[in-house]
Amino acid sequence: MQATGENIGLIAGNGQFPKLFAQTARAEGVRVIAVAHEGESLPGLDPLVEHLTWIKVGQIGTLVDTFLAHGVRRAVMAGGIHKAGLMEHFAPDERGLRMLERLTQWSDDAVLRELAAELEGEGIEVVESTLFLESILTSEGVLTQIQPDEAQWRDVEFGLEVVRGIGRFDIGQTVVVKSGMVLAVEAIEGTDAALKRGGGLGRGGAVAVKAAKPSQDLRFDVPAVGIETVAVCVDAGISVLALEAGKTLMFDREELLAAADGSGLAVVGVVS
Repeated sequence: MQATGENIGLIAGNGQFPKLFAQTARAEGVRVIAVAHEGESLPGLDPLVEHLTWIKVGQIGTLVDTFLAHGVRRAVMAGGIHKAGLMEHFAPDERGLRMLERLTQWSDDAVLRELAAELEGEGIEVVESTLFLESILTSEGVLTQIQPDEAQWRDVEFGLEVVRGIGRFDIGQTVVVKSGMVLAVEAIEGTDAALKRGGGLGRGGAVAVKAAKPSQDLRFDVPAVGIETVAVCVDAGISVLALEAGKTLMFDREELLAAADGSGLAVVGVVS
């Protein structure tokens, strides 16, 4: 149980995740001290948080100073940073440069773990980003009225094997497959682009699988889907969207599943 009145830090990336976290934390009686990223974080956080500071990607000194000034002792990272557009918004300050100099590799997890270590060195614990959000994690089973057929279930199992493989190399969290063939693997372009590419190549009937990396640190980059994901799948001709149960956030779950049923898309939660 969390202490009411706590000041919790929010490192806001892109998408709706930061807003959802802020809303849920506030409902729990927690004050949110947010640091958002220019060119990445969506507008609209202001009314949901106690304090909001905007920074450019890499301005670690300002981030740390903001949290310390507001007595933050725990923080979450919600939402990612688009790799493809990273350089456009990347402007590290002195502390950010020192942190980057310590890196021996540039994978997502390596960078985020170093950032977590930077915060923890100041007495700020980075905790799982699913804090307060357990109720919207994907459950196991067929979640829509529409169910995959036998061939699609085989593709789901195959896709899980593939996504585990790419996850070990920190490549991405999503694959698109059909008839035992890999049509697309998510890389630097992001999930939606991979879905569009794979669905287009499949020309209907493809299966998309999204799962956490085998060694996923749930403090960072938790898989998430929303209504927009359904729209992309439908437009791309994807027939099944399989999500790792217990580790994938489903934003606007009821609306998402209704949209999937209305569009002929099967959504399933699977155990990796």
